[in-house]
Amino acid sequence: MSIRVQCVNYDAIDPAAQARFWAEVLGWRITHEVEKESVLEPPQGSPEDGVAPDILFIRVPADETKTVKNRVHLDLRPDDQQAEIARIESLGGKRVSVGQDESVSWVVMADPEGNEFCVLRAFTPEELATL
Repeated sequence: MSIRVQCVNYDAIDPAAQARFWAEVLGWRITHEVEKESVLEPPQGSPEDGVAPDILFIRVPADETKTVKNRVHLDLRPDDQQAEIARIESLGGKRVSVGQDESVSWVVMADPEGNEFCVLRAFTPEELATL
């Protein structure tokens, strides 16, 4: 079978603002932007270019705000979890609770429109050796 994931789609009140936030978080590029949608892709020529799915932000009416926890979300794996959390907070992200307790190794955050995502701990040297 030949099939691939092309895009991960997010409803957004302000697609352009969401695209700018996520472009900064991920270091990706905005490749398409019109009034009702914005598209992010990995950096051109990077190992993820043409492999990782695009992220598409699609405008929804202002009264269609997010009301419950996302059923699909991104998990980000940085080299330095605490440094990335601080950087994401400086970009407008915030820590949130979805019921996780203090024992988990990830931090749940939300983007400026409230979409949750997780910042995972860094891989250990032993884990990296097996990748």
